Amino acid sequence: MSAAEKLKAMRDEKAAANLLAGEQFLAENAKKENVVSLPSGLQYEILKMGDGEKPSLHHTVTCHYHGTVINGTIFDSSVQRGTPASFPLNAVIKGWVEGLQLMPQGSKWRFFIPPHLGYGERQVSSVIGPNSTLIFDVELISFR
Repeated sequence: MSAAEKLKAMRDEKAAANLLAGEQFLAENAKKENVVSLPSGLQYEILKMGDGEKPSLHHTVTCHYHGTVINGTIFDSSVQRGTPASFPLNAVIKGWVEGLQLMPQGSKWRFFIPPHLGYGERQVSSVIGPNSTLIFDVELISFR
């Protein structure tokens, strides 16, 4: 077996392990009383409900967020940086696109995002491997 074949086999093994771990996590998470599961596979928990308008796909949103994988390892956090992030809603992962359009401005929700609504089979970083399930605490500050 060549080095490239070994690397691919290791990656495939990691992808399968991440997918299984994420499926098990989401199945258990769905049983929690305060977790809403959507047909797409996205799950969310309302931490604080705002009372503003909801953004749509064409808006640019400004959010504070904190992202982890299911073992709790942080991979990105605007909260830690101390500066909210602004981005076109149609330019982010599918889980964010779907979830943010449900959130009234001023809300803070926790998203549980399965791989097909996140980064899929891509190895995005040393923390976000292929088929990683993601958890984001997202506060929708504003949109325009």
